[in-house]
Amino acid sequence: MKFLHSMVRVSDLEKSLTFYVQHLGLVETRRVDVPEGKFSLIFLAAEPGGAEVELTHNWGSEEEYTVGRNFGHLAFEVEDIYATCEKLMAAGITINRPPRCGRMAFVKSPDNISIELLQKGQALAPQEPWQSMENIGTW
Repeated sequence: MKFLHSMVRVSDLEKSLTFYVQHLGLVETRRVDVPEGKFSLIFLAAEPGGAEVELTHNWGSEEEYTVGRNFGHLAFEVEDIYATCEKLMAAGITINRPPRCGRMAFVKSPDNISIELLQKGQALAPQEPWQSMENIGTW
């Protein structure tokens, strides 16, 4: 398993970028704007190929995030998303968002921290029973 990123919701993107880039010295590695969802994802890293901080900015939101609401999730890359989820389910861990697409799943830690699991490389072909599963919980 490889640690990939940690997500933080930000209300003022420019102030946050100033903090992380100018003051902390992180470098923007990529940016994804999602007009249909009205949000942007900005990934920052301290070193090339290192773990990233994902800043999530919801467009037009004036919401001030409180502790617990601003932190999003931890993300880990796994060799086989289906095998990993099967192992977790066998251990009694609830899969909040099953890996229906062969690419991504979400589980929660005992302390209710969302953990995102991402398939290493290309998404695996959709498989049952995962493909037909609905969200088991909320994430």
